[in-house]
Amino acid sequence: MPSHAIEEPEYQLVQDLGGIELRRYAAYAVAEVVVPGPAGEAGNQAFPILAGYIFGKNKGERKFAMTAPVAQAAVPVKLDMSTPVTQVAAASGFLVQFVLPKGVTADTAPEPLDARVQLRQVPPARFAVIRYSGFWSESNYQAHLAQLQAAMRSANLAWEGEPVYSRYDAPFVPWFMRRNEIWLRLVQAP
Repeated sequence: MPSHAIEEPEYQLVQDLGGIELRRYAAYAVAEVVVPGPAGEAGNQAFPILAGYIFGKNKGERKFAMTAPVAQAAVPVKLDMSTPVTQVAAASGFLVQFVLPKGVTADTAPEPLDARVQLRQVPPARFAVIRYSGFWSESNYQAHLAQLQAAMRSANLAWEGEPVYSRYDAPFVPWFMRRNEIWLRLVQAP
């Protein structure tokens, strides 16, 4: 578990693959919302909604300290031949999450007043992670995602689900000091 000024979910470093870390995360709770995006704007769309929840817009007006990361992943569109075209756009978007502080579970967290905010317990999982700095850009994200996927292929590691883009710093942090990560969930060995 790294030591940081802002609380993060607990994890153990399992292996370092030369710039790619394999991590085992313990369970943690999140407040999350789905927003339409695009990817570069999803965090800005979700932030006031989720910040409202942790700053007291909940039953009991309980306030929480800010934690890291703010995580974002595409919501995959699940289509079948009976899905109306009008529902396809509504089904896609981006899931943005705030991690809740240690000791808070989805069951013990106060109920959100905003129906868009959902609480969820994230089960323990293993992730391959690449860390990089800079502002959000599609090209920076795609380059690091490709590097992470190539390293995983070289190590014969399989992943599942959508990549998770994780931001750790406030907007006022200079670009060269920002910590960004991309997480890919490792397929569990049988």
